[in-house]
Amino acid sequence: MKKAHYKEIPPDLAGEANASGIAIRWLITEKDGAPNFAMRVIEVEPDGYSPLHTHPWEHEVFVLHGEGTLVQDGKATPIAPGDVIFIPPGEQHQFKNTSGSALEFICLIPHVQPD
Repeated sequence: MKKAHYKEIPPDLAGEANASGIAIRWLITEKDGAPNFAMRVIEVEPDGYSPLHTHPWEHEVFVLHGEGTLVQDGKATPIAPGDVIFIPPGEQHQFKNTSGSALEFICLIPHVQPD
């Protein structure tokens, strides 16, 4: 078992190309004994954004704080606290912070990612 406050878990700064102001807190991973999924909190600074990208695995997202825009296959949709988002495998997506405070969301991904 693991119990921790998410703010006690140090963030990793995302060094991906075409991204800005992103930090990831890896809350639950294989190291904790989770066999299937990783739980992360993504923090996006004001005016920050993730890369516009696609991959063969899904995302499940729950927005905690802040406001932003989700770009999916060229369409921009506002996101806010309480929003639940499913991004299917292969769908192009990007998160952008459009507010003056941090955008934070929980994001689940599978450990075993298909080729």
